[in-house]
Amino acid sequence: MNVLYKLIKAIFYFGPLISLLLLSQAVADTSPAILNYASLAQPVWARQGMVSSQQQIATQVGVDILQQGGNAVDAAVAVGFTLAVTLPRAGNLGGGGFMLVYLAEKQQTLALDYREMAPQQAHRDMYLNEDGSVDQNRSRFHGLAVGVPGTVMGLVEALQRYGSMDLRQVMQPAIRLARDGFIVDHELATSLQQSAKRLGQWPASKEVFFHPNGSPYQSGERLIQQDLANTLTQISRHGSKAFYQGRIAQQIIAAVNQAEGNMSPADMQNYQLRLREPVSGHYRGYRIVSMPPPSSGGTHIIQILNMLEQADLAGMGHNSADSIHIMVEAMKRAYADRSEYLGDPDFNPIPVAQLTDKAYAKKLFAQIDVNHASDSRQIKPGLELPAESPQTTHFSVVDRWGNAVSNTYTLNFSYGSGIMAKGTGVLLNNEMDDFSAKPGVANAYGLIGGSANAVQAAKRPLSSMSPTMVFKPGSDDILLVTGSPGGSRIITTTLQIISNVIDHRMNIAEATQASRFHHQWLPDSITLEKGFSVDTIRLLRQKGHAIDASNWAMGSTQSILRVEDGWSGASDQRQAGTLTLGY
Repeated sequence: MNVLYKLIKAIFYFGPLISLLLLSQAVADTSPAILNYASLAQPVWARQGMVSSQQQIATQVGVDILQQGGNAVDAAVAVGFTLAVTLPRAGNLGGGGFMLVYLAEKQQTLALDYREMAPQQAHRDMYLNEDGSVDQNRSRFHGLAVGVPGTVMGLVEALQRYGSMDLRQVMQPAIRLARDGFIVDHELATSLQQSAKRLGQWPASKEVFFHPNGSPYQSGERLIQQDLANTLTQISRHGSKAFYQGRIAQQIIAAVNQAEGNMSPADMQNYQLRLREPVSGHYRGYRIVSMPPPSSGGTHIIQILNMLEQADLAGMGHNSADSIHIMVEAMKRAYADRSEYLGDPDFNPIPVAQLTDKAYAKKLFAQIDVNHASDSRQIKPGLELPAESPQTTHFSVVDRWGNAVSNTYTLNFSYGSGIMAKGTGVLLNNEMDDFSAKPGVANAYGLIGGSANAVQAAKRPLSSMSPTMVFKPGSDDILLVTGSPGGSRIITTTLQIISNVIDHRMNIAEATQASRFHHQWLPDSITLEKGFSVDTIRLLRQKGHAIDASNWAMGSTQSILRVEDGWSGASDQRQAGTLTLGY
């Protein structure tokens, strides 16, 4: 966005005087951000219902379902299946995720865990070479990287439990888009080009996404996925049984094992959805509800907010050196705890209550020096206990009755393992890399894990996915539905949306477009997006922080905020093709 365009847009919203001030700031800034002008962002408004997703066609499908009388769950399931067609690098049938559902009539929030599970033959040392080193290829781009998919069961059971429409009805748009095709946009064409080498080594994947001459589909061309249409049709007629038993399951197992994996019919047949108790806490009077383990997101968002509650972030100013310093120091301590205590609660006791305890947060906050950065090497997991994508996608949905869905699901890497099960159109995940292949060794996102997240048969790998809801003080009314993709950055991205809304009173578009930062304990540096002033960076360095100003875009939040006369929503412009729409 050039300076002239910013001036014209600013004049439209703010008038000439303020616009000239903004222009002078833009010219003076030696490192202007793509998203420097969060205050210019305008949210989408709707009175009855709203869908916010990372892909425009999927958003429209969800709104159509709402207008047909469907509730938030009906729309969310329709969006989830549609993204498997139109956003194949992240939307999926062959992956897994988490869904947070709020039922307004019952004033009840539910957490559906449809995370992938390790096959029965998985074991702790399966990714280690003879010398004890980790073979990253086996955990990322190999049959052994594939966990048993959970998405189909998650979406189907969510509809059966909490939806109001028939499965065939909500799946029909996805089936039609796969069968008749849709026009490839720039985002999809670019992602195929970037993943060409990995996808191209698997014949079934290459056949779907590439022309016979080896070139990927280009923007403006029509992509038809007939095998995927057939798979979706079978699921719409017979439910999740069509996916986990019979021909489709056999084809998935064959694809995994031909790639030297170890999946069996029993692995597919025995996959189970988990209905879990959400993790919750309070921040400045607002109730925060998010995903429990095996997601680490909810636990550590609440833990960090508990620490931040001790500080006057509003008084420090949004994205000032002082507020960033305090938030980073809190992030360090939460990610250190993540490395030790978080994993699958079906296999290990997870101390969620202790980690989200406000007294524990006060103890951690007391360790923070407001003027100097802590050395991450000196920060250790802090509880006194006995021994014990970035290519993801998120969507948020609300309906006219006040029901809400916050859903994050993934294949892990872009296009997952790259492996497609021949004849199904189903791309398979590489979520096994989210386990700790070896305690103390970082995964692809630089995250350190311990024995609580070691590989084990039928276990679910730890995740950072953080579908989250915020409720008004003293009320059971939804205020905010949010979440994001972004690997290890999901937690800090979602956290900053919450803080932007509560601490800094931003509208949802401003909160979404504001520049972001991230720290995950190790490596010991702050990662910054564009948009931070030279002075802010200098002050952070004076406090002792190492700065990674690589300017990576962080996350792609899809958020909906309750306003006085309806809903206000915003899709993150960090990713192309996103859309929030309501009616």
